[in-house]
Amino acid sequence: MGLDARLGAVVGLAQAMAAAGAPRDSMRAAARGARLAMDGSFAAISAWERERGRLRVLVNEGGRRADEAEYPEDESYPVHDFPEITEFLHERWVGGGGPHAWVESAAGARPGRRGETLRRRGRGTCVVAPVVLSGRAWGELYVARDDGLPDFGEDDAEFATVLAAVIAAGLAQSDRLEEARRLAFTDPLTGLANRRAVDMRLDEALEEHRRGGVVVSLVVCDLNGLKRVNDTLGHATGDRLLERFGSVLSLCGAMLPGALAARLGGDEFCLVGVGPSADEVVRVTEELCRRADGLELGEGVACGVASTGDPIGPVTSSRRLFRLADAAQYKAKAARSARPVVAGRDTAVVHLADTAQQEAPGERRRFRGRA
Repeated sequence: MGLDARLGAVVGLAQAMAAAGAPRDSMRAAARGARLAMDGSFAAISAWERERGRLRVLVNEGGRRADEAEYPEDESYPVHDFPEITEFLHERWVGGGGPHAWVESAAGARPGRRGETLRRRGRGTCVVAPVVLSGRAWGELYVARDDGLPDFGEDDAEFATVLAAVIAAGLAQSDRLEEARRLAFTDPLTGLANRRAVDMRLDEALEEHRRGGVVVSLVVCDLNGLKRVNDTLGHATGDRLLERFGSVLSLCGAMLPGALAARLGGDEFCLVGVGPSADEVVRVTEELCRRADGLELGEGVACGVASTGDPIGPVTSSRRLFRLADAAQYKAKAARSARPVVAGRDTAVVHLADTAQQEAPGERRRFRGRA
């Protein structure tokens, strides 16, 4: 491959990683781009898990063998099986210079597992390039050619070093984008999901409900006593109360498979359940009320539940589900109830929600921001 072709391959690899929608897709694009750029038969990208002392394969691309899944669930190897990793990344690199790829062949591989693996899988040669992020060894790029094809040479190792640097830049950008996405859907104080994430999850869930009748439930919670804590003990103490309740909500949400725990803002929280029955959701909400009642400084929580598994009429939008759950929560708060109020099991709640729907937007109080 000439210089122009190699430059084009580098650009193509970077563009493919940038266009990938998810980290897994980005990883596959990197492996495929490197394989094509180096005329390889197979490529893999692995991450070095320091805490486990293992090299974990993230993606296998190209001519995979029977024991090589595209996205392995747990294909990993002890680092001590690959002595060149500690030699290259801990001695040569740390001692001076920068990371550099190397070539191995099935016939003359260094002692260790690499040569054995090449022979067993019918490959004749490979090039291995360290992937370095923020000055630390992150993992490796591995490109191999099948037995019978030309061996890689030193110029291929130099090119692989460039490709590994491009992949590292792509991974860093992907990490930044992933962090930005995470922040966009996360409440900064509690670490729970935020309102935007709730809206998206409810829209997806209600589409499942329309297609297949999946039960969708919403629990709306109002943390009692926050204003008193803020006024008498300060907002820092109030924030700690919010964080502690957020932990309790997360713990109880884990009792419902696939539930989403979120903070809507201020003292309002919610749980979105998709799949579990209305009875299961009510049981977990009762546990949530019990645990919240034991929080130091707090005054318990008012919870309202609305579930398509109860007789609440057709639910065609998240707005309708929110109105029902909000009306139930409003009733629980007004009654200082230590247990949740459930829409459909209390007909007054359905009436409250219908009344709220008829109010002018400027007259709404409990349904702010949810229309």
